[in-house]
This record gives sequence, structure tokens and C-alpha cells, in this order.
Amino acid sequence: MKMKAISVVLGMAMLAAAISGCSGSPSTTTAATTTAAATTKATAAATTAAAGESTAAAANKKIILITMDSTDQHWVNVDKGCQEEAAALGNITYKWMAPDKKDDAQQIERINNAIADGADAILIAANGPDAITGALEEAKAAGIVIVYVDSPANTEAVATFSTDNKAAGKTAGEQMLAALATAGVTKGSIGIVNINTATDSTNKREAGFREAFDGSAFTILETQYGEGDAVKSQDIADNFITDGVVGIFGCNEGATVGVGNAIKGAGGGIVGVGFDRSDAILSLIKDGSLVCTMVQNPSVMGSEGLKAAAAVLAGETLTETVVDTGVSIVNAANVDSLA
Repeated sequence: MKMKAISVVLGMAMLAAAISGCSGSPSTTTAATTTAAATTKATAAATTAAAGESTAAAANKKIILITMDSTDQHWVNVDKGCQEEAAALGNITYKWMAPDKKDDAQQIERINNAIADGADAILIAANGPDAITGALEEAKAAGIVIVYVDSPANTEAVATFSTDNKAAGKTAGEQMLAALATAGVTKGSIGIVNINTATDSTNKREAGFREAFDGSAFTILETQYGEGDAVKSQDIADNFITDGVVGIFGCNEGATVGVGNAIKGAGGGIVGVGFDRSDAILSLIKDGSLVCTMVQNPSVMGSEGLKAAAAVLAGETLTETVVDTGVSIVNAANVDSLA
């Protein structure tokens, strides 16, 4: 399967600064990041075959988005992208169904509800790729088109729109190494706060982050899991700080907020790097509690995912089935451009 990087135009100033990363060196950006910054959303539209009149044949089709939860700003922005694309197409009935927390049972319930609701297509970010596979197989047996946004499950879908999470995680590790070097820290322990052991996207981020430290004098401690909850993640980060870590990586929005708040409460002195964007995360970068965060393009995941589903429902053939939606580095140098 082909891969193509796509990105949202975040503003020329933000993109130029993002390429420089936390350390100010252009060499720290991943190939996916650089390509994503150079590719316009118009190019991303090529992920579906010519979508003109044939897509109109998908009139009155129902497309349902199911995310991991309904609280993270990341999912709100995926929904926003879906809403915008549904409005642009003008022939889609769109609905967002989401658990109130990251829970496999609740996500399975939403899939069953979507089947009962007569969905023609489901866009889904899998919380547990194994846990929800059975429910998705039932949906496919009922003739429902499946498109993955952000995080896939272990059953085939017509397309996947997500970040190259391993590459982005490695970039996060490189940013931490650069910040530690700037601070004159050459060895020590590093903590990781993840969601759980099952979520595909964050596990790939962790794998990439660990890879960045291969051959270094730093020790990566055993990963701890906060279920994407900012309060639980802060408690974990507090314990890491008590154990004397020199850096902590948060693998998603909730983990990143928890890490930043813990470092802020400790008075700084620890390098914090995170993933995703929210007002709380941007504020923690501004006050120096976090060095940087890897910002995805969730609205692109939503808009392109819905566009692909509509095209398939109209009988079109997708020209790309695995699409990297890109990532940018947000740090103190460019955070104000996102405010």
C-alpha cells in the first residue's frame, strides 16, 4: 500500500518554525513531517478517485464517527473535519458517537449502536485493536464500510488516515535528547506515560521514542499507564519525578497535560515532551513546563476519512488506502502562532 503525507496549512510562520523543532535544528524533523508541511490539503484530495459527480451517488448515506472518547480536543477536531466535509459534500447524514472515556466495552457498544442506526460507513479510531475487532467484523458483514482515523483495529478497512506514529515518536525522542543536551544533561532516567498496552497509535509512538535513545547513556524506565486521564497521568509523572528522572514523555493529550502539570508543580528542572494539541498543552509550553509537543492534523483525518468513505459508497476506487496525515513540532518559538 502506498503512503502519502498530507497536512493542514497551519500558517507559514508556524510551519517554518516547526521545521526547526525544539532544538532549532532542521535536521530533527522526520521525513513524514517535512513532506507533510510541503503538501497541501488539495493534494490530499487525490486519495480518492475523481470525486465529482460519482460521489453525488452517495446521497442520503449515513456516516458515523466513533472515537476513543468524547473529551480530548484531538477527537473534537476529528469531528470538526468530518462536519466540514459532510457539509461540503451536501449529501451525507453525519453523526459522531463516542464513549465518555477510553473503554473497549463502551466503544463496542457504539459500534453496535451504529449498526442498529443503519450506518452505511463507520469512521473509527480503535481504542483496543483486538477488543473491537469482532464488533467491526459484524459491521462489515452487515455491508458497512470501515475507515480508520488515527488508530486502526486488527481487521481490514478500506482506508486508514493517521499519523506515522513511530516516526513522530522518534522525533519526540530526538527533541528530548536535544533539550537535555542544551541543559548539559548527558545521562539519567527517562519516564514514559502511555494510555494502555493495547492502543496501536500510542504504542508506536512509544516504540519510536525508545528508538531515539538507542546507544545513548540514558535509561528508559518501565512505561506506566494513565488511561489517557490527565489526573492519573500527573500522579504517574509525580512518581517519576520523585524517582529522579531527567525527562518524561507523554504519549497522548491526557498524558501530556499530566506530565506538564507534574513538572510545573515540581518547579521545573525536568524535560517534558508530549503529543497532541490542546489549550492546556499550549499553555504548558508557554510557561516552560513542556519543551514541545508533536501536533497531529486531526481535522484532516476527519475530512479525508469521510471523503474516502463517501467515495467508496459512491462506487469509486481509492487511489491511496494508507495515508500519513503529518505532524508538526510546536515549541516556545512557534506556540504563539497557534493561539
